[in-house]
Amino acid sequence: MTEKLYYTIGEVSEMLRVNPSLIRFWEKEFPILKPQKNKKGNRLFVAGDIENLRLIYHLLKEKGYTIQGARDYLAKNKNEAETKKEIIQSLQKIRQQLIAIDRELA
Repeated sequence: MTEKLYYTIGEVSEMLRVNPSLIRFWEKEFPILKPQKNKKGNRLFVAGDIENLRLIYHLLKEKGYTIQGARDYLAKNKNEAETKKEIIQSLQKIRQQLIAIDRELA
């Protein structure tokens, strides 16, 4: 399966399991979100935009940051935040694999 170059706001909202209105809100609140727009004004997200949205989601929904707190954190520690998020995702995958192995052995 090949990755698309551009994703619509509907596709991105499904990936993140949030409403499109929340993505539009985050776009206003976070300067790192600058999706392109087509002639009709529809937002077109690239892979980098989606990663930024995932990072924002992680900070707000999983870590409990406020909007301002997440904005400040990203301004100072974006690379560190990305690394931590990747580590957490890797550990979650490993955990799922271990649970699957445990079920097979049981």
